[in-house]
Amino acid sequence: MPDDEPTADFSDLANDSRRIWNTNAEWWDDRIGDGNVFQNELIEPATERLIDAAPGTVILDIACGAGRFTRRMAKLGADIVAVDFSERFIQRARERTPPELSNIDYRVADASNPDALLALGKVRFDGAVATMALMDMACVEPLLATLPHLLKPGGWFVFSVMHPCFQSPGDSRFAESSDANGEYRVRTGVKVSHYLTPKAHKGIGIIGQPEPQWYFHRPLHVLLNAAFRHGFVVDGFEEPRLEPGEDDQRYLNWRHLSELPPILVVRLRLPKE
Repeated sequence: MPDDEPTADFSDLANDSRRIWNTNAEWWDDRIGDGNVFQNELIEPATERLIDAAPGTVILDIACGAGRFTRRMAKLGADIVAVDFSERFIQRARERTPPELSNIDYRVADASNPDALLALGKVRFDGAVATMALMDMACVEPLLATLPHLLKPGGWFVFSVMHPCFQSPGDSRFAESSDANGEYRVRTGVKVSHYLTPKAHKGIGIIGQPEPQWYFHRPLHVLLNAAFRHGFVVDGFEEPRLEPGEDDQRYLNWRHLSELPPILVVRLRLPKE
């Protein structure tokens, strides 16, 4: 790590983060377990474009939650080992998985614990996925350091996160109206005041959830340099946006921010030899 690169290790908050996710798990899954706009239009399509889930492929699904994307990959034919540190999420994932999807192996495991990851099998996986999870992990360096031992040569790791440039601590969306020469106009955007320094902060993923969760903000140079230190390169990258919705008058909706991507999806890859 460069001497001037700020730490992104918030491991002192890991136990509290696990407690909160166990508290929120059932409520969260009841609310969005069947999908929402971000999953259906942004996260899952972009991730599918970057992964290979063909029959015979073995994939590690990291921080799988209630297993929505796990099941989506399994339906494409891949064999999936899906892990989460929340026992309640894994229980809900098992309950949601139909018997015909026998190509899924759910396990309770902490993705920041190298020993727990290595127990899944060295050089076993063609690829790994972390769907909207890294910003919820108190420490990501142990995962990135261990993945090269789990993946086959040339293996890939695809992750999605809230875009750190446009969804950072203290950000706010705005809408401004004006009357210019008799024409009514609305200008929308995002005001960002914090980006470069990693930061832990509590927030609400869904209004009404039982308890606010920890978010761990990491700017791109911190997140990607951690991957580069362990031999990964970037060979795929998407910044999906919501298509404009003129009929939606809620101007702070991301559909009115069509020039700003709320999600970042990245594919990392190891060398073949």
